[in-house]
Amino acid sequence: MLWGFIFAAKLRKMLRIGLIKEHKKNPDRRVAFTPKQCAYINSTHAGIQIVVEPSPERCFSDAAYRAEGIEVTTDLANCDVLMGIKEVPADMLMPGKTYFFFSHTKKKQAHNKNLMQALIQKRIRMIDYECLTYSDEQRILGFGLFAGIVGAHNGLMTYGKKYGKYDLPAAHEVRDYKELIDAYERFKLPNIKIVMTGSGKVAAGVLDVLTRLDIEAVEPTDFLTHEYEYPVFTHLKGANLYARKDNDLFHRDDFHAHPEAYKCLFSSYVNQADVLMNGIYWERRIARLFEKPDIKRNDWRLNVIADITCDVDGSVPINMGASTIADPVYGIERSTMERTTPYQNMKDTIDLMAVDNLPNELPCDASQYFGIHLEKYILPELLKAESDILKRATICDNGKLTKRYEYLADYAY
Repeated sequence: MLWGFIFAAKLRKMLRIGLIKEHKKNPDRRVAFTPKQCAYINSTHAGIQIVVEPSPERCFSDAAYRAEGIEVTTDLANCDVLMGIKEVPADMLMPGKTYFFFSHTKKKQAHNKNLMQALIQKRIRMIDYECLTYSDEQRILGFGLFAGIVGAHNGLMTYGKKYGKYDLPAAHEVRDYKELIDAYERFKLPNIKIVMTGSGKVAAGVLDVLTRLDIEAVEPTDFLTHEYEYPVFTHLKGANLYARKDNDLFHRDDFHAHPEAYKCLFSSYVNQADVLMNGIYWERRIARLFEKPDIKRNDWRLNVIADITCDVDGSVPINMGASTIADPVYGIERSTMERTTPYQNMKDTIDLMAVDNLPNELPCDASQYFGIHLEKYILPELLKAESDILKRATICDNGKLTKRYEYLADYAY
């Protein structure tokens, strides 16, 4: 039920939202709303007031918020809603509050089990950004666009470093995406073949980079049978990537309901592609793009992988763990499957980019994009007596899992 904080807000005639600082090691620099967005919301959304917890790491300074007339305070006790980005450490959760952040608990992620249990024990209402969906399960919010942008950029940067063919600046070294685009205008790629997977916002980000670099799109069938004198990419999703095991057909609704009945068709591309940009959603019931022994194939060509979705031992099974923005790439020896030094110009090593917080490389752009959608689609839901959107995204409330997430019982209690 949402009436709790709505009732409290009505007593003050104001819903008070606190933007919290990030506490994780190597803190995320993103924020739910930019200073100008906060000022706009406070002036135009009757009944909502946003305050900001001070943070020295945030991409927008405390002074920038104060300059827009936003209260910056360490006292968030009277806030009805607290909004962050990444997981809040269990010992820093304020009991009885309503939180919004990416909790990374819906798949029973082992590293966040203590967090999930603390959310229950502290009787917190946890609304997960990742779970904010329409009735057809289409996500409303996310940083996928900038994950795709930075992931595609990092994949190309990795290829250039591995083979010494060109140099691209790291995304976090430039001021913003516009500066990165300016660099693309003077940049020409060699004739490499790129395969990208996935759909939605991540794929849109990848496509934006590839299009700006004038990389030609080709059909999957042509990609498999042709070599080119210029850089090309092909986009695999749906029927180009999966087929039923029993009849080789693809039906979207059936795939979503019974992914275990489908095989993956990616194996035909590992001897044709130089770079993989992986942006698919993955869970354990879905076939991987390939299996670990496949990298020992004599015809294996794919030696640079940007695993944008970054599921450890997931759709890219040689993902051995997340890398960092400062050190984004590690090598995998094909013969031993062991982790090694990246950027070795040899066919026996696959370079894997596995940064799990890619949008944090362009934090101001990513925050601006996220805040626009949060203000447009979610803030109005907070002022409703009942909201199906918020209800679907509420993992736990008042010391219990909600019905939709009761499958987490062995993880949460």
